[in-house]
Amino acid sequence: MKIAKALAVAAAISMPLSLLAVLPAAAAPIPQKYSQQKLNWGRCVIENPDFPDHQHLECTMVTAPMDWNNPGSGKDITVAISRRKGKNAKQVLFTNPGGPGGAGRDTPALFDYFKRTALVDSHDIIGIDVRGTGASTNVACGAGANLGAELDYRDRSQGTIDLMLDSTRLQSRYCQVKSGEFGKFVNTEQTVKDYDLIRALLGAEKINYVGYSGGSWIGAYYATYFPQRVGRFVLDSNADFTAPWQKTFDAQPEGFERRYREQLVPWLAKYDHLYHQGTKDEAVRQNYERLRAALATKPVQVNGQDFHAIDLDNAIGTALYGKRRFAALGEFLAGLNNLVDGARSTVDMPKLVKSLGEGAEFATATAIMCNDTRWRGTDEDAVRKSGEWARKYPLVGGAGIRQNCFSWQRPALTMKRPDGRGVPPVLMVQNELDPATPAKLAEDAHRGFAGSRLLRIKGEGDHGGYATAENQCANEIVEAYLIDGKVPANDPTCQADGLPVPGAKA
Repeated sequence: MKIAKALAVAAAISMPLSLLAVLPAAAAPIPQKYSQQKLNWGRCVIENPDFPDHQHLECTMVTAPMDWNNPGSGKDITVAISRRKGKNAKQVLFTNPGGPGGAGRDTPALFDYFKRTALVDSHDIIGIDVRGTGASTNVACGAGANLGAELDYRDRSQGTIDLMLDSTRLQSRYCQVKSGEFGKFVNTEQTVKDYDLIRALLGAEKINYVGYSGGSWIGAYYATYFPQRVGRFVLDSNADFTAPWQKTFDAQPEGFERRYREQLVPWLAKYDHLYHQGTKDEAVRQNYERLRAALATKPVQVNGQDFHAIDLDNAIGTALYGKRRFAALGEFLAGLNNLVDGARSTVDMPKLVKSLGEGAEFATATAIMCNDTRWRGTDEDAVRKSGEWARKYPLVGGAGIRQNCFSWQRPALTMKRPDGRGVPPVLMVQNELDPATPAKLAEDAHRGFAGSRLLRIKGEGDHGGYATAENQCANEIVEAYLIDGKVPANDPTCQADGLPVPGAKA
C-alpha cells in the first residue's frame, strides 16, 4: 500500500512464532566483499509525476547477495538508493513509501514537497528501491500481471467465479516462474539485511526511519533484526506487523467502506451543487449503485478506452487514499453522470495516482506478502468470505475473492516476530479513518510491540499521517521525536484539520 498508490494491489492480492523469551542474537558480520564497496553518488533519473523535482537527490547502486543466508553463493543483486543531503545533517534517515515493495528512491523528495524544512536540514535522507523493484534488480509477473483484471467481482455467476479463481492461480504462477530463483529471496528478512548493508556503507552507527503503510512492516522487522542499530523510528499508517500479512489485507474491505460512508459520501452530498451526486448520503450511495449498474451493462468511453463498473470502484477507492483527490473524483463523477445518461460529453479520467497494477512493483508486493508469512485458506474460503464482504462492504469487498497467496509456493522461511523487546521506543502514527491500513491494526500492533507510542489523529482519513496530511499537531510531535529525540511520555492525540473546500487554495 504504497503511499499515494492505488487500490489495485489490494484487490489483486488479497502462525507467527511464539514470543521470544530472549533478545535477538547479534547479527552476523557483513562479508568484506559487500562491506568494502564504495558508494559512487551521481545524478538521479527518476520519473514520478507526484514529485517531479529531484534536483536535490543523488543516486548510487549497492551490490548485495541474492541470499543473505548464503552470501558466498556468488549470486548477487543490486539495490538502487538515493540521498537528499541535509544542510546541517548529523543523522541519517531511511525512508520507505510502502507497497509493500514500492520503489522508494523518490521518497526523500516528499519531504521537500511538503516543506518539512527542519527535517530535511537535520538529516541525510535515504530513499531505497527495495530488492525486486524500481532501478534495483527486478522480479516480474510478465503477461500475468493483469490476468482477470477486467472481471467484475460483484458478478457471482459460477462462470465468473471460476474465471476469477483460475486467473488468480495463474497470475501467481506467472509471478513465480517469471521471477525465477530470485523471487523466493524477495522477502522482508532479506530486505532488512539490505538496509543494514546500506547503513554500514554510509558509516552510520544507527539510523532514524520513516516508513509508511507497508513501510511500517519493514521498519518493525528491521528493529527486530537489528535493535542495536535503531535510532528514532516512525511507523506511519500501520500494518499489524505483529501478525501475518493476511490480517492486514483482510481488514481493508471494512476500512475502505468506512471512509467512503463516513467522509466521502457526506462530502459529495454537501457539494451536490457542484458534483450532482445527491443531497443526502443515501442518495449519493444510490447514484453510485446506479452508475455502477449501468457500467456493468454497457461501459462508456473514457480517454478512448472502455470504462467498466470495476473501474468506477477503483477510481473511488483510489480517491479515498487522500482528501486532496475528492474534488477531482467529484468532477469525474459529475461527468460520468452525463455519459451514463446519454448526454454528449467528454470525460477525462483524473490522474488520481499512479497505478500499481503492473510491472515490478506489483511482482515485488506479491512476492513479499506471499513469501513473508503463511496465508491460510482455500478457494472455497475466498468465495465465501468475499461474498460476505461484498454484502457488508459493497465498495470493494468482493475483491477479496482474488487471493494470490493461497496458491503461492512459499519457500521455507520463518522470520523473527516483532515484539519490541530490546528496541528503543518507536513512534507509531495512525489516522482514525485510514482506509488501507485501518486503525484497529495499529491498535493491535501497538499492544504487541513493547515500548511503542501511538499518535492517534482523530477524524483524519488519509493514508499517511506525518507530512502528507499536513497536520501541524502531528508534524510537530513527529519532528520533536525525530530531530530532538523527544519521546512522548504517553500516547498523544491530534485532531484532523477537516475536509477540503472545493476551489479553496491549499
